Amino acid sequence: MNEPYDLIQTVQLTEKATLLGDKLNKYVFRVSPRANKIQIKQAIERLFNKKVVSVNTCNYAGKKKRERRADFGRKPHWKKAIVTLKEGEKIDLV
Repeated sequence: MNEPYDLIQTVQLTEKATLLGDKLNKYVFRVSPRANKIQIKQAIERLFNKKVVSVNTCNYAGKKKRERRADFGRKPHWKKAIVTLKEGEKIDLV
């Protein structure tokens, strides 16, 4: 699980994430729930060849979803990482 492509799943391209990237040089990624901050930092530096200053993470519980019968299912738990890059560096995501 130390490969960068295993740790970084997708890029969050929401309105809030776009504003963070434009104004504060922060980028939001959906990462593996088992990844820690050091692994995320190394993966971003290897994938994009940029210098990472800090990494903040948030864990989210999967929502309950109702199935056909009276049973309840769950969406999977997931983790979000907000990565701050060094001054003057940018990642072109779109």
